[in-house]
Amino acid sequence: MQANLVTLIRVLLVFVVVALFQVNVYMSAAMLVLSVLVIWMDALDGYVARKLGISSDFGALFDIVGDRIVENVFWIYFATVGLIPMWVPIIVITRTALTDVTRSMAFQTGKTPFGEKTMMESWWARSLVSSRFSRAAYGIIKAFGFCYLGATITLRLAATEWSFAISPDTWSVVLIAGQALVYLVVAFCIVRGLPVLWDGRRFWI
Repeated sequence: MQANLVTLIRVLLVFVVVALFQVNVYMSAAMLVLSVLVIWMDALDGYVARKLGISSDFGALFDIVGDRIVENVFWIYFATVGLIPMWVPIIVITRTALTDVTRSMAFQTGKTPFGEKTMMESWWARSLVSSRFSRAAYGIIKAFGFCYLGATITLRLAATEWSFAISPDTWSVVLIAGQALVYLVVAFCIVRGLPVLWDGRRFWI
């Protein structure tokens, strides 16, 4: 229950973040810090579940649902404010819808996304999707990407409210670096999604 509560709080907080991000530069900075907390709580719920010995199949599935909501809200928000192309959330949401439907069908047969009863059968699929290294690497890259985009919003607000100029060349570098980071996250997202569809194809037939 405690771990699921952490996930629920995390989901609620992400809506607070996107609602208040552009109020002013101080609120934006506060929301940037809160974004870090929201992202960190992704690891906290799993830690709480393991520490208290309350891990469950439902908890693992609910954790994924929470991750999806947080991730999709961030992607849609950053696309809405013009920092990333709209095709990014479209691709990410399509990928997550396909993988989550597959995982839901697997769950009905007693299989879980991760752990001892994982639906992943191929060793290469487990390495790309279920291994701690892959999950941690994707989480870190994604977290850095969201924080970078949030910092870009804060910088833009600071330049406007505090009346200092950012040269076009500097701003171009900031935006290009952000785009490159986003493309890396999307590529990683797709690479980690394909094995789920491949090993889960038996649930579609």
